[in-house]
Amino acid sequence: MVKEKYFYYLFLINALINIINFVPRVLIDNRFEGALMSIFLSVVIGTTLLVSFTKLIGHFPGEGLPEIVLTSLPRMIGIPLLTILAFLWYESGAITLVSFVDITIRYISPDVSPLFAILVFLLLVTLSSRLKTDSILYALEITIIINVPLVVYMLFKALLNPYFSWDAVMQVITHLWSMPNYNTIAGATFIFTGYVNLAIFNRAFKSMKPRHLWMIPVSGLLILLITLLVPIGYHGTIGVEDQVYPWFSTADSIRSEFFVVERVLFMFYFTYLSLSLVTAVIHWHIALEIIKAFSFKKKKNLKTAYNKDWWILVPMTLATIGMGFYFDQVKLTLFGQLFLNVRLIGEVLLVSTIFVAYRRRKKRA
Repeated sequence: MVKEKYFYYLFLINALINIINFVPRVLIDNRFEGALMSIFLSVVIGTTLLVSFTKLIGHFPGEGLPEIVLTSLPRMIGIPLLTILAFLWYESGAITLVSFVDITIRYISPDVSPLFAILVFLLLVTLSSRLKTDSILYALEITIIINVPLVVYMLFKALLNPYFSWDAVMQVITHLWSMPNYNTIAGATFIFTGYVNLAIFNRAFKSMKPRHLWMIPVSGLLILLITLLVPIGYHGTIGVEDQVYPWFSTADSIRSEFFVVERVLFMFYFTYLSLSLVTAVIHWHIALEIIKAFSFKKKKNLKTAYNKDWWILVPMTLATIGMGFYFDQVKLTLFGQLFLNVRLIGEVLLVSTIFVAYRRRKKRA
């Protein structure tokens, strides 16, 4: 069993990865139309879902979502439900990989073949997603320890830069009371989504009673404000809308005169490359574990290893390659927004499922 600090690691890596995903684009597109208000609302919504799910799954120590659902709900309900949730986890990992291929070609090496880049990423992710749950958590800890200091360093470089325009930031703040739409709320709440990974990683915890949960809404609010306002401070309230990946364009605007690498972009890229790959491994590991559970009919065999991972991973890999070839920049952005919208509904569905399972278990006891 692992310590409860890994719960915070799951939250933190998702919060950090939100900077390069589609969240900044969604918030920036609505910077005059409720983005700031959506941030404050998302802290309330995201924290409520996070605390509710954490408290509920704490009643199932050592159990994952498949065990909870298939032993508490009828299979005719449990199997379709698990299928939907597994698909959402798969898509989360796949869209992260496809986005990073586009980032690699756009900012780092335009001559690299998209097929070669995505195959390299997929090879690493598919092999790593078959590891044991505990091993993935230990790798997550190493990744966080190495990369968080670099992220903090780059953030200070950004905020202390003399070219950072606080006037542009203040102009956006004047639109604080504009009411948000569903798209911005769905995008902003993504920062709290790391808690859903307990659906499988709860197997590694002897108990789930994390302390100091107040740190999550506070840190979530700060990260969301930074996600929206720092690119605006560099590119202006109007110029920022022309940036496809605002944070990579921001990183490319910063220099580090006394560091090993002068261009912060390269440091930013490799930092977020490692975070993205680990995130994709986590999401595909969860999707893999959920789908594997369909093969078990007896309750006592739900945790038995089923050595046919590749029958699941190969279709996932081929579908991701297909996404890489099908999506151009416009389609990828639209699909990213659609995913964020559906994901929020999926989170509510997940929390509701655990609540129903808890009530049914309680009645049986």
